[in-house]
Parts: sequence; structure tokens; C-alpha cells
Amino acid sequence: MPWEILALLLFAGLTAGFIDAIAGGGGLITVPALLWAGLDPQTALGTNKMQSVFGTTVAVHRYATAGLIDWREVRLTLVVTFLAAVIGTWIVTLVSNKLLALTVPWLLLGLAVHLLASPHIGRKESRERLGPVAFAIFAGALLGFYDGFFGPGTGVFWTLGCLTLRGMELTRAIAYSKAANLTSNAASLLVFLLAGLVQFDVAVVMIAGQVLGGRLGAGMAIRHGIPLIRVVFIGVVLALTGKLLWDQFSG
Repeated sequence: MPWEILALLLFAGLTAGFIDAIAGGGGLITVPALLWAGLDPQTALGTNKMQSVFGTTVAVHRYATAGLIDWREVRLTLVVTFLAAVIGTWIVTLVSNKLLALTVPWLLLGLAVHLLASPHIGRKESRERLGPVAFAIFAGALLGFYDGFFGPGTGVFWTLGCLTLRGMELTRAIAYSKAANLTSNAASLLVFLLAGLVQFDVAVVMIAGQVLGGRLGAGMAIRHGIPLIRVVFIGVVLALTGKLLWDQFSG
């Protein structure tokens, strides 16, 4: 592949890693970039999962080092999420995910309106509606399967779940969602690798950008906290909603 395209993919990985570490949604940048580079859709998705795993790993490490991830609390979530994501990825190779493609943008739009109308959500811990075990089983099964089967907005849905069902403040909710998202991405990547749907030379270039971007993004989120995360998070939700609606109505 020409070096000019590889350079642009490196930059796409860096930008996506930075945004992903703060709020999620990096696939908005990387998947179109991979398709533009000439990869077929399935290989683009598999390659995207591989480069995303590395960037998210760096972000998770930064959040964990800052004491924002309680591994005893999250470990059941990771197990359930991994199994559900493997099932979802396998099923999407057999059936269409068209129904989710039609409905998810409207769910995200409703989420964006809710966040804009609730400026204080996530500023401090609130009432817990589900305990850690119930949340791990419910959210892990639902969102793990969703990420394997469809994917867009998974990190957003994890964060919303942590805010509304577990009562976490926003920075901790983002950290929790990164750990869960890393697990479902790794599970999906395993299926794509077994199917031979990863282009390794492209993945290696984007991984370099992802690792740097993930480190920078997580560092800024930890330093600047809720004000920065909220702005980027709402921006990602609106951008993701717009992208999915555009795909839907442009045919």
C-alpha cells in the first residue's frame, strides 16, 4: 500500500485513539478511513477491531493506573461481555443486522437530547438502580452481543448504563466502559482473526497511531475530568447519530 495512504491511516488511528479514550466513537474515523484505503467491508471491520484493541488497552491502563477501575467489580462484566460478543459476531456472519441499523440512530438521538437536557448527570455519584452482579449480567449480555452483532455507539451505551443504572460519576463511567468495550472488541477480533479478515500491514500502522492517541486522550480526560469528557461525549453522540442517519437515508 502506498506510503501516503499509510501516513493518513496512521493519523486516522491517532485521532480515533484520542477521541475513543475520552468518549468512544473512534470507529467514526477509522472505519471510513479503512474503506477509503480500499479494504472490503468485512476486512475493514476486522482490521478496525484489531487496531482499536491496542488503543483501548492503553486507555484502560491509564484509567486503571489512576485508580478509576475496580477490577473486582468489573471482572464478571468482562466475562459475560466476552461470551456475548463472540456470539453476536458469529451470528452477524449468518443473518442481517439491518433492523438495528434502522433503529440505533434514533436511540442515540434520544440519548443526546437526554444528556443535553440533564447538565448535571454524571457530575457526582447518584442512586444505584442495579447492583454490580445484576448490572454485569444484564449490560454484559446485552451490550456485548450488540457490539459483536452491530457495534456503533457501544461505548456510549455502556457509559449511559453506568451513569443511570450504577449511579457512577462520568469519569469513572467512562473508565468502566473502556474496560468493557476492550473486552467485546477483543472477542470480536478473535472471530475475525479465525475468519482471516484482518489486513495486518494496515493494522500495524494504525496501531501505532491508536497507542499514542489513546495515551494522550486518557491523560487529558484524567487531568481535565468531567467538563472535557461531557463536551467530547455529547459531540461524539451527535456525530455518530448524524453518520448513521446519513447512511440510512442516503440509501
